[in-house]
Amino acid sequence: MKTIRASIRIFMFAASTLGAYVIWFVGNLLIPNKVYWRQMIFNGWTWTFTKICGMKIEIIGTPPKPPYFLVCNHLSYADMAALRQAVVGVFVAKSEILTWPLAGAIIKSMGTVFIDRTNRRDIPRAGRQIIERLDAGEGVIVFPEGTTSKGEEVLPFNSSFLQFAAESDVPVSYAAVTYRTPDGAPPASTYVCWWEDISFFAHIWRMFKLSGVTTVINFGEAPIKNTDRKALAAELRQKVSDAFIPVV
Repeated sequence: MKTIRASIRIFMFAASTLGAYVIWFVGNLLIPNKVYWRQMIFNGWTWTFTKICGMKIEIIGTPPKPPYFLVCNHLSYADMAALRQAVVGVFVAKSEILTWPLAGAIIKSMGTVFIDRTNRRDIPRAGRQIIERLDAGEGVIVFPEGTTSKGEEVLPFNSSFLQFAAESDVPVSYAAVTYRTPDGAPPASTYVCWWEDISFFAHIWRMFKLSGVTTVINFGEAPIKNTDRKALAAELRQKVSDAFIPVV
């Protein structure tokens, strides 16, 4: 039964991803407001993903409204889909996503700012793109841990991701995301969190075997400002840690 469920979901995910990309491409040639169009497509695509994998989303607190700069802990590729149902915005993501089958192409098309984590010189370029997104009235979401984890704790924040925010004195909102699976199901720490050295396809196949998953997103109360990027990173990590519910 689990194998059949996963097979159907893989097909639906591939079909919806390809369909969303084609619709975006055609509409992008005809619709003047490019930002509005890609936001519509991205919202529809991520919403479809949450329905395909049986995801229920619980929101605590008040999500920020664009333009905003939001930091969040990072557990899985599913974070993007879940957060996108709570806020409107674009993501800052690792450049490795570009290699993901199908998903990489559409994520690139949706205004994502990519960062080469192996090249510190790439941070200023990404910072300029983030400022462009904010100036255009968009929200920007970043995962300053720089990697995913199994959800035992919030990893240290890389202050480089917050350099532009500190230099520009931009207020930074924050949120914590966590997952849980139904009683008797395999743990979310391995079936939803993607920290093991396995491929994207191998992991999403595993997750699609679940009957469903619940995502809890806890938004902080007030944005934080600090012109010292290391102090800003430390304070934000503490705030996210306080709001975080460990994954089991």
